Amino acid sequence: MAESSDASALSEWVTAVVRELGLEGSLDTGSSVDMVLDLTSDVAHGVSRPGAPVTAFLVGVAAGRADDPAVAARDYAQKISALADGWRSDAERGTAANDQSRRA
Repeated sequence: MAESSDASALSEWVTAVVRELGLEGSLDTGSSVDMVLDLTSDVAHGVSRPGAPVTAFLVGVAAGRADDPAVAARDYAQKISALADGWRSDAERGTAANDQSRRA
């Protein structure tokens, strides 16, 4: 029962924030909420709990600068989730996660 209450409260909150920021019609709030929750979960569990909201903010800022923010947000969230998933394994191997020489 608490989950239903939490889901309802989250839905109401997101609707209010979207309205307050003038974002109506510019994104699919359902999939956006799921994307952000997945991203922050990956970061919280793979890197750092306090890093989760900061990461969501940074992805939002980066996406907001793109030509199509909704598409960019999904792309960036996928990239950063993958980075977070491999964060500990990279450290254990002694290779920096942001090693530019390994990027294509």
